[in-house]
Amino acid sequence: MHWLREALLVAGAATVAALLTALEGRAAIDVPLAVFSAGVSLPLLLRRALPLTAATSSAVIALAGMAQLHRWEGMLVTMVLFCTAVYHRPRRPGLVLAVSTCWVAGTGVVIGGAVPALTTMVIMSVAPVATGYALRLHRDRAEQTLRLRRAEAERVLAEERTWLARNVHDSVGHHLTAIRLQAAAARRAPGDASARRTLETISDLSLSALTEVRDLLRTLNEHPAALQPGIADLERLAGRLSAAGRTITLHRSGTGGVLPPAVDHTAYRVVQEALTNVVRHSNATAVTVRLRQHGRGLRIEVLDNGAPAQAPQVEGHGIRGMRERVLLLDGTLSAGPAETGGWRVLAELPCERNAW
Repeated sequence: MHWLREALLVAGAATVAALLTALEGRAAIDVPLAVFSAGVSLPLLLRRALPLTAATSSAVIALAGMAQLHRWEGMLVTMVLFCTAVYHRPRRPGLVLAVSTCWVAGTGVVIGGAVPALTTMVIMSVAPVATGYALRLHRDRAEQTLRLRRAEAERVLAEERTWLARNVHDSVGHHLTAIRLQAAAARRAPGDASARRTLETISDLSLSALTEVRDLLRTLNEHPAALQPGIADLERLAGRLSAAGRTITLHRSGTGGVLPPAVDHTAYRVVQEALTNVVRHSNATAVTVRLRQHGRGLRIEVLDNGAPAQAPQVEGHGIRGMRERVLLLDGTLSAGPAETGGWRVLAELPCERNAW
């Protein structure tokens, strides 16, 4: 299939060269025209393996054709080959330019007996080389961007697994510590009723720990796409973290367009971490989550009505993790006591820089 495609390319280039020459003044396509058109196009087969050799061979045949036919459009094929020579040759583009310049000068001597004008030199020699060089730079930049995206995806996946492992550690450690304290209290309880209540508390804490561990491990076993939730999953998150004495309300406003994947996922993680901190460390009975999407990005605010707390001297893992996620997208995040009481998390995520 590959060789068939290459053969069709050579045949097409030769046909175009011959037809253009015939349309420019020749009465018909004769044998010399067909032979030279095929000859100048055959080096296309070597444009990837031996790019400069293919361009030079086509240039020599083009000069011979100009000497024989005097008016011939096969030079267009040679110009394309010099363009591909720079594209496929990663080093020393100056050598390709030098060979191309010599070929154009030789063409002028064959046609008119003198070196062609500067405009002709630029169009036939410099332009193909510059075009090939620009295309190669674009290709290299695209490949580098793809590698960076793959590395970022791998980093995010590793970060998600680290986050899950940290949550398993925190959840199990907290609940087992509480179980140990309750068990110690049970040994010192004077009556059966108190011991019964203590054992019931132990049972509840154990069930809570097992449920959290199972949920986290289930997420690890799911398809990797499940590790990338977005703001569409916030309703389910709010419902899962709501309780009888705690209400979580979600408000959305703004344009409502489709968010870039990185912004969508980061927004979910910021809200998730903020709500988790409320559940673990606050006595808040009402939590409000506001998402406002505008032309430049997404604004996230998580505000609770818990008792005013003094900001810690050192940020915990949760706030530090949120800040790192937001900074990766060139966003901003602030977390601290609100003026109206409680705790407030505010994040700004730009969309334009992260639309990939």
